[in-house]
Amino acid sequence: MHFVEAKGILSANGGYNGMNIYRGCSHGCIYCDSRSTCYQFSHPFEDIEVKQNAPQLLEKALQSRRRQCMISTGSMSDPYMPCEKSLRLTRKCLQVIKKYGFGAAILTKSDLIMDDIDLLDEINRKARCVVQMTLTTYDDKLCSILEPHVCNTRRRIEVLEKMKERGIDTIVWLTPILPFINDTRENVEAILNECVRIGVKGVIDYGMGMTLREGDREYYYAALDKYFPGMKEKYIRTYGNAYELQSPRAKELMKLMKDICSANGIIYTPEECFRFMNDFPQKNVQLSFFD
Repeated sequence: MHFVEAKGILSANGGYNGMNIYRGCSHGCIYCDSRSTCYQFSHPFEDIEVKQNAPQLLEKALQSRRRQCMISTGSMSDPYMPCEKSLRLTRKCLQVIKKYGFGAAILTKSDLIMDDIDLLDEINRKARCVVQMTLTTYDDKLCSILEPHVCNTRRRIEVLEKMKERGIDTIVWLTPILPFINDTRENVEAILNECVRIGVKGVIDYGMGMTLREGDREYYYAALDKYFPGMKEKYIRTYGNAYELQSPRAKELMKLMKDICSANGIIYTPEECFRFMNDFPQKNVQLSFFD
């Protein structure tokens, strides 16, 4: 872990206001696209870059805004890695978001978000909050291989339940679906049934597959050699050097997702989910400068 003074914290991507407080990740997910060389990391991926002035930068950015909106975090680096337990930079940024009456849309795999549930509840009551969780496999033994240094799927489902109890809307990222590994009907159906049971608002998937490019491909293939002998060769035979690797069962699994979501009032296209997450209730918000 190393500390930097960042020049900026908010990035407008497609109209969305995103922030990444940390750069790199310690979760160890074998499929992580953020390892790709296109992101130009100048340090090892597990050597977390900490933007130590993130709360100050965020406050400067938000205090000059005339209209509140949703602020998202978690797209490139999980805001609730173990280092957050001691640094509390995500919490400090959430306090700034609350202070200025903005909303928060958070993506994580970690139950450390529970440390901030009271603050998220306050943001949701004052403006709006959406919590997103990535669920890739219902099998916790497989989860420990795919995502070794973060809480398992059942714990993440518990977190989603707790958020729902507080009236905080939730979204599940059912991605990536790794060909020949977690792309079974049983796995996808089990996750979707849990989404129905706990009342998630939406499910995001981009076609039942994964992506690989320089940087993350090498890391993923090394993991396949370690945990799934012979699988790397199967990938190479099937996909060559492709960037998008769609499951051979993609059509069946997408239909399954659409059928279950449609029958239970769950939105399921990425466009619908992103519109929902970024929809901010425009109303007069009483700012508190003493929070």
